[in-house]
Amino acid sequence: VQLQASGGGLVQIGGSLRLSCAASFRTFSRYAVGWFRQAPGKEREFVADISWSGTSTDYADSVKGRFTISRDNAKNTVYLQMNSLKSEDTAVYYCAADREFWKLPHLRVEYWGQGTQVTVSS
Repeated sequence: VQLQASGGGLVQIGGSLRLSCAASFRTFSRYAVGWFRQAPGKEREFVADISWSGTSTDYADSVKGRFTISRDNAKNTVYLQMNSLKSEDTAVYYCAADREFWKLPHLRVEYWGQGTQVTVSS
């Protein structure tokens, strides 16, 4: 099982990035997927998640209205569109998967992917 996060980079304040999380396992479409982030010196935190069907989503208050999570099960990929980026969004972003949608905001996940660095600067 492998989750590959990509799309990070350096962006200016107010800019946008789209992260992708590509999965290698066939049953990916049956899993809820979440995005998490960890800034230097801070604990890993929940950002957003999406149910296996894509019909349910949830966001941390800090990103609501700015970030959008979506998925394409035909491509085994989940996306995180990040707009109006702020300096406090700077972190390593991770994707993760679990069969239960409700577990993800509690960081209870079955599979973690590696991270991708997002740096927002002026």
